[in-house]
Amino acid sequence: MNKKVIIASDSTCDLSPELIERYQVKIMPLTVTLGGNQYKDGVDIDPEAIYKHYEEKGELPKTAAPNITELSNFFGELTACGNAVVYFTISAEMSSSYNNARLAAKNFEDVYVVDTRNLSTGGGLLVVSAAEMAAEGKSAQDIAKECTELTKRVDASFVIDDLEFLHKGGRCSAVAALGGLLLQLKPCIIVKDGKMGVGKKYRGRFSRSLGKYVEDKVGDTSNIDTTRIFVTHAGCDEALYTECVEKVKALAPSAEVLVTRAGCTISSHCGRNTLGVLFIRKS
Repeated sequence: MNKKVIIASDSTCDLSPELIERYQVKIMPLTVTLGGNQYKDGVDIDPEAIYKHYEEKGELPKTAAPNITELSNFFGELTACGNAVVYFTISAEMSSSYNNARLAAKNFEDVYVVDTRNLSTGGGLLVVSAAEMAAEGKSAQDIAKECTELTKRVDASFVIDDLEFLHKGGRCSAVAALGGLLLQLKPCIIVKDGKMGVGKKYRGRFSRSLGKYVEDKVGDTSNIDTTRIFVTHAGCDEALYTECVEKVKALAPSAEVLVTRAGCTISSHCGRNTLGVLFIRKS
């Protein structure tokens, strides 16, 4: 008989409180350093506090992965009653979260760590899939193996309204930021091979760019697993993300469309007015 399997993730999976409750996911928060103080992502700091601090002080936060000791304690609590654990992390190309978890897991018999090769609800898609597998009675080892294979089929991207946060965070040159501003370019950031890169660039107002982006991503659903599609945003107006949600529903009427707010990690790098449509491809 298989052990009970607990699904866990670092806080970059950006699942809403409702989804965390529905799927009984255990969350390990990243550390956010801002204004000389340390906070726990989603526990005692949220994106709005980051934006407010930046507007007042011009300072961006720094985020740090959970360390090995924190993760060992976390895994110890989850396995104390003989449970097995499958733990998901942001891409190893973007953070030490995976490597720290891998090292911590060596001290436990049934803790399996999955590098999502992704960020935000790109990883969240895998976490939810894992929770469904656990509910079906699959073992932790099998869930980890299947989800590792599933990472290759996750389609994750975001459109950014303003390049300021990317520029200030050292992820976008001053020339590129100025060019984007002057030309009113809204770049699509895609995740490929575990890394962020630039995809199509949209021109014009953010709302118009988002409409084109949604059509590009979901216009042809023949290779999309429409079980669920995430619309994840960082501080967008409700009317804006609602319009995108309705467009996704019109293009993929059989999909469960889930709306989530990006946590501190994504918000720190991309800034307010960032929106992505994320899903799993069939192949």
